[in-house]
Amino acid sequence: MTTKNMTRRVVIASFLTASATLLGLPLQAQAAETVLLNASYDVARELFKDINPAFVAEWKKTTGETINVNQSHGGSSKQARSVADGMEAAVVTMNQANDIDMLADRGLVVQDWAKKFPNNAAPFYSTMVYLVRKGNPKQIKDWADLAKPGVKVIIPNPKTAGNGRYTYLAAWGSVLKKGGSEAQARELVGKIFKNVPVLDAGGRGATTTFTQREIGDVLVTFENEVNLVRAEFGDKFDVVYPSISILAESPVAVVDKVVDRRNLRKQATGYLNFLYSEQAQDIIAKHYFRPRSETAFKKYNANFKQITLFTVDDVFGGWKAAQKKHFDDGGEFDKIYQSK
Repeated sequence: MTTKNMTRRVVIASFLTASATLLGLPLQAQAAETVLLNASYDVARELFKDINPAFVAEWKKTTGETINVNQSHGGSSKQARSVADGMEAAVVTMNQANDIDMLADRGLVVQDWAKKFPNNAAPFYSTMVYLVRKGNPKQIKDWADLAKPGVKVIIPNPKTAGNGRYTYLAAWGSVLKKGGSEAQARELVGKIFKNVPVLDAGGRGATTTFTQREIGDVLVTFENEVNLVRAEFGDKFDVVYPSISILAESPVAVVDKVVDRRNLRKQATGYLNFLYSEQAQDIIAKHYFRPRSETAFKKYNANFKQITLFTVDDVFGGWKAAQKKHFDDGGEFDKIYQSK
């Protein structure tokens, strides 16, 4: 290289450096930023607003890499379909296993995704409880009360929202666990959904319907959601725990097809592993999700009332069987709702 060419390159480099400085831009901004997209469900929005910056800081500290985590939220099943249709999510953090199973069936996630992380790849869980107007004027105490004439129940659509699906299964399973028959379970759930005046697509929409539009006597949703509503609105609402409810796990998975194409496997795996760390488990418990960490659970024990829980596996033979019988087109839910 000639002296003249070397001089020209130095001048150009100096000009670029000076321009970056004048614009307030760091020199490393010239490199592409590492970005992860987490496709998640509606009522985990506030949780991940706190989880993400904690992970970003920890990842920078341990690896030296600057990373950014973006969020997408909606009904769990709707989000899963968006990923299947091409949304470039590196990870999914859903509220039911069958949404991830669907992605596995499409070849986006490995079939044994539930074995890739501890606790069936579910770093936290919740359950379904009731939010009622202050003083509980309709005296709603258990699932049978949701079926009473004149009680308006707010539940999101089980076809699109995980908490709608868990609510449906919790009500159905409550009958079976107490010795009732399938016919009695179907009757109860049918009466409950006849009392649903608005069928929102997602859990956050249902919360808005109940709290801001002031429709309904009771909102059935995740334990964490009702406690966040109470924290925001104060004495306007009460929380009621039924005698029995469903264990609602929040499973996670790496979207293999996306991370392999974009070379993000290390970062995506690190993000999901971080959810099991004591730092993240503490944040999870603060947001009223039930953590896997015994330390975090004991620390925030006052947040979590004891309640008898059953699982989808216990009562319905797993998510695939429940999906086929109850939520596929033409299934039990369609029959119930169409006869409303």
